[in-house]
Amino acid sequence: MYPEIRFYLFFLFVLSGLPAHLQITVPFDSPSWEIGGNFHQLTVYQGQQAITLDGAVAKLKGVQFQDGIIEWDMALSPQRGFAGLRFRTTDDTNGEEFYLRPHQSGKPDANQYCPVNNGLASWQLYHGEAYAAAIEYPFHEWFHVKLVIVGSSAEVYIKDMEKPLFHIPNLKQTPNTGGLALYANRTPVYFANFSYTAMDNNPPKLTHPPMESSSASANIIKQWDISQAFAESKLEGLVNLEQWDTSMDWKPLEAEASGLTNIARITHFQKETANTVFVRYKINATHKHTKALQLGFSDRARVFFNGQLMFFGNDGFRTRDYRYLGTIGYHDTVYLPLEKGENELWIAVSESFGGWAVQGRWLNLQGLIAQ
Repeated sequence: MYPEIRFYLFFLFVLSGLPAHLQITVPFDSPSWEIGGNFHQLTVYQGQQAITLDGAVAKLKGVQFQDGIIEWDMALSPQRGFAGLRFRTTDDTNGEEFYLRPHQSGKPDANQYCPVNNGLASWQLYHGEAYAAAIEYPFHEWFHVKLVIVGSSAEVYIKDMEKPLFHIPNLKQTPNTGGLALYANRTPVYFANFSYTAMDNNPPKLTHPPMESSSASANIIKQWDISQAFAESKLEGLVNLEQWDTSMDWKPLEAEASGLTNIARITHFQKETANTVFVRYKINATHKHTKALQLGFSDRARVFFNGQLMFFGNDGFRTRDYRYLGTIGYHDTVYLPLEKGENELWIAVSESFGGWAVQGRWLNLQGLIAQ
């Protein structure tokens, strides 16, 4: 059936008042696709009409999808690469993403959900069982992938499984309608049989109930002030903020329940010229004492306390060993010499790729005045 006929039937359902849950299949030779990038080719692979993508993106034109089901078949090789789906995209730099890592087949990071904010995919920030799951992929043969998306939750099915491989309890973007696209980077990937079922008015049921929003621990820093972005090179030789022009523009940014604060949500990253921000937090102390603060950042951090540089750390990709991914965690602890009254913590956070963030957590709240 041609896509135009499917759309016509869809509107008949809408006008008749019947549920408009029509699965729409879009062949890759349809003009509904906008395809660009390094390489793409329409082909037949193992009996399936398919498209090969390599460093390329296939965007579905004119579709606004929020809740429903998205399905496709794909065939991979075991080479290092990244291939999957972008959904609820509001433009080329913002949306949600789910992709497979064929070179990590069978490992906990064989796949990945992450948001994309202002062009930055934050896979280093969102990792673990809520964002990925281990599975063995078949290579050089077709297998099925299905996403069921409802509100702020989603479920991932791979290889025609009856139960989801894993549940994503908290999609990071605000639920909204957006575009759909397939992509593959670093190695050729075959795609076939792409379809979607839009179910915004009557969304599908998930095997897991939607997650209730969790409250943040009292010990985390719940909000930071974020400066405008600048080049990290400007920090060279800076050891005291008296040497810095502190008349900067600041925007507040709330942390997630874990304490993670995704800087890319409000800041446009540019690799050389705008890869660093200052984050600022004011601390009120009841008396003079030293206080431990657990710190996480991606990728690099310079900690200035009451104007003085006191810590530098680099948690970027492969900075510890060749297997280290640079995933964020409370890996470091700084000891802050608090003065009675107001103190200021400034952290210069610099990014290379994979996620731009900071998080802070007190070991205890003794001696601190609630803000």
